Amino acid sequence: MLVGYARVSTPEQKLDLQRDALHQAGCDRVFTDVISGAQSERPGLADALTFLRTGDSLVIWKLDRLGRSLKDLIERVTALQARHIGLRSLQESIDTTTSGGKLIFHVFGALAEFERDLIRERTQAGLQAARARGHQGGRPTVMDARKVALAQSLYTNHQYSPREICATLKISRTTLYRYLPADVKHKG
Repeated sequence: MLVGYARVSTPEQKLDLQRDALHQAGCDRVFTDVISGAQSERPGLADALTFLRTGDSLVIWKLDRLGRSLKDLIERVTALQARHIGLRSLQESIDTTTSGGKLIFHVFGALAEFERDLIRERTQAGLQAARARGHQGGRPTVMDARKVALAQSLYTNHQYSPREICATLKISRTTLYRYLPADVKHKG
């Protein structure tokens, strides 16, 4: 069975063009949304995905109607394939029930992975360049040697509770225990 899905971003836009194309493509049922593609929850799409059965195909007018990004699109198609459901995109002439359609989607997947790898490499290069200029990333240290000694002293002294020590030093309980030696933690 061919099940259609159409989406427009705003109420001013009309679904007629997509609906007509989906019916002409042979869709027995068409689900719709009037919602931005940036929204992750789309009731019409959720209903369409629930309606689909093994052997069916989800038909869309254009790929951007289904996914927010290439990564999102690939995840959706992978989930459909796991349920043995095909995807047809009318404008791009992609049909994942055919060998050619599967090839196109694997190429898209490879391109998305390549893009993620490039971003990772650029990020690492930027961090290395920053370190070379003397910049150190990460969260600033809240405990210097003086504060560590004071926390250990107050804790082993038993005059102050861990809560009072944390309030005084303006640190969390986790931070306090992280800086206490193992033998001190067990005695306290």
